[in-house]
Amino acid sequence: MERVFAEYLIETPYEVERAAAVLAGEQSSGTFVSVPGETEELKKRFAARVEDIQLLDLADEPSIPGGSIPGKKYQKARVKVSWSIENFGYNLPVLISTLQGNLYEITQFTGLKLMDFEVPDSFATHFKGPKFGIKGSKLSCGVTDRPMIGTIIKPSIGMSVDETVSLVKSLIDAGIDFIKDDELMGSAANSFFDDRVKGIMKVIRDNEQKTGKKVMYAFNISDEIDEMQRKYDLIHQERGSCAMVSINSVGLAGTKKICDQGELVIHGHRNGWGMLNRHPLLGIEFPAYQKIQRLAGVDQLHVNGIQNKFWESDDSVVTSIKSCLKPFLGGYEILPVVSSGQWGGQAVETYRRTQTTDLLYMAGGGILAHPMGPKAGVNALQQAWKGAVDGLSVEETAIKYPEFAESVKKFSK
Repeated sequence: MERVFAEYLIETPYEVERAAAVLAGEQSSGTFVSVPGETEELKKRFAARVEDIQLLDLADEPSIPGGSIPGKKYQKARVKVSWSIENFGYNLPVLISTLQGNLYEITQFTGLKLMDFEVPDSFATHFKGPKFGIKGSKLSCGVTDRPMIGTIIKPSIGMSVDETVSLVKSLIDAGIDFIKDDELMGSAANSFFDDRVKGIMKVIRDNEQKTGKKVMYAFNISDEIDEMQRKYDLIHQERGSCAMVSINSVGLAGTKKICDQGELVIHGHRNGWGMLNRHPLLGIEFPAYQKIQRLAGVDQLHVNGIQNKFWESDDSVVTSIKSCLKPFLGGYEILPVVSSGQWGGQAVETYRRTQTTDLLYMAGGGILAHPMGPKAGVNALQQAWKGAVDGLSVEETAIKYPEFAESVKKFSK
């Protein structure tokens, strides 16, 4: 019978083999005490198995509150566990409950993080996966040999519909590929969702008729499921191409419900990511997280950015980008969305470390605050990526391209 494998980073003051057995039991057939129905036959078929243990370093103090024991050291280890697919079939929420579930509450652990997991190929016949992914997203905007260049509506909230439409028009005139609502914007008192969609899509359709280029706008539809569906349908009726979902806010089932419609590119915003990942020994690592979102069908997923404005390290960002680009189930593409304090200056390092232009590269202030205006901001990002791919340094790119040179003066302080 096919099995699902998961790898965890754990920390425990107990014997590692004992703690790992508790993990396997808690997340399958066992509980804190033997019960009459847990027969050997049942365990053989449904119990999780500890497949491998690799001991790491010892710590003097527990990483998180839990089963601390005076005088004990805290052993870190990599543990691989597997489950029969019979335990959950192809039920994605139950699979995730099994892989994570109550594990973070177990007393035996003073640290636990889901690092990665593997599913059998049969999952590809039960989950549609991303409908558009990298190729579909770039094709929709007419982009080929460079990243999609995108921006976010700023201020995040407070602008009227007319003000937002005017900004969108200036960004389209500047040559932008992608624009999105901020995750804080839903349907505000002075910017109702329906009015905003209709106003923005008129500008996008007019530009498409004039130039042949259809700019992708990600409208934030995050809401209750029925209302998300209504908003999704409105975007589709207005000939939009993308909807944004705050995937941690609407939940896995809500995200999958929207992705399964298959008419619009789904832009997955991971706001709240820090509470899932920021502690080195608690939560989930991005390689596992992005697989969950690929199974749900998300086409584009935030990965933060090099030299970003948040806490995440460059190494972590690079790992995230590479994990999105790594093949999964024979073709479940997902487009990495690079953002958070980005401007053209980070393009050189981003390309050097990832060797890819299969990105959506987003800059808010890096475009809107350009001293020569938004058009120059868009040009500067395109120039930065041209220089990066051509092997030029930031300084060499600035000598060659005047708009980028102004970006360097403005943003490199």
